[in-house]
Amino acid sequence: MAERPSAIGQALLAICDQWTLLILQRAFLLHIRRFADWRDELGMSESVLANRLKEMVAGDLLRPVPYREQGRTRTEYLLTERAIELWPLLVEIWSWERRWVPRRVGLPELMHDACGNRTEVELGCESCGQAPVTARDTETVRGEATFAQVTVPRHHRRTVRGERDPLSYFPETFELLGDRWSTVILAAAFLGTRRFADFQSELGVAPSVLSHRLRRFTELGVLAVDEPGARPRYRLTDKGLDFFGIFAVIVDWAQRWYSGTDLEITHRTCGKPFRPYLRCRTCGHPIRRTAMHFVIPTAT
Repeated sequence: MAERPSAIGQALLAICDQWTLLILQRAFLLHIRRFADWRDELGMSESVLANRLKEMVAGDLLRPVPYREQGRTRTEYLLTERAIELWPLLVEIWSWERRWVPRRVGLPELMHDACGNRTEVELGCESCGQAPVTARDTETVRGEATFAQVTVPRHHRRTVRGERDPLSYFPETFELLGDRWSTVILAAAFLGTRRFADFQSELGVAPSVLSHRLRRFTELGVLAVDEPGARPRYRLTDKGLDFFGIFAVIVDWAQRWYSGTDLEITHRTCGKPFRPYLRCRTCGHPIRRTAMHFVIPTAT
């Protein structure tokens, strides 16, 4: 019998796709809920969009709701509770891009409604309240099935074209997050995997795919080679380590919504399980989904 994906594997299967991330982002930021609006906003083909919406409904990320328009019954798609709890992921992606990736089009600004300021976010530990918390402040322990079935093949994975507007994620971000092989390789690096052979045996990834991803991660400055040669040893750079916030949010979300958890992140300072939360850098208070919004730059 086929091995069931772990919680992390199920989460990556659900969300680590470029179009899926953009559909979720537009639903959160622009409150898009109808087929034609996603199609026009993202420039997606109708077949690709229909396929993603079907997958997201099956994965309990979207809930179809009928409505009447011009005497006809149509369908709109609302975010489920499972999807709504992904909002910290979108904020962490924005925050990482803001720190590490230059772009021609300005990013939206985050407004913390509770203090009335445009601000940055810090990752904190909900168990003890400390912030900021970095990858170096935590310890991660995994089990044998952490990556089980994480790379189940999916058909017709079309990539998103380049940098489009202030809301579109950077192509560089999609190289790390919008592809499950990339994301799981990065996750394995956070868990201490360093050698090519160890990545391959841990993940079951084809040598050509692994070689390409490791080379791109090195070019992007996410990984560095400590021991070049026949058996290179890879380590996360500061840029790569700063991706920890995104990784931690995915792990936390996966553990709350999927079964098969066998990965534990512990905050060394308090010794308790690390539950990420976002703190406003300006006022020092936690940021809540209902007390924040993004100010989107106007086109010039």
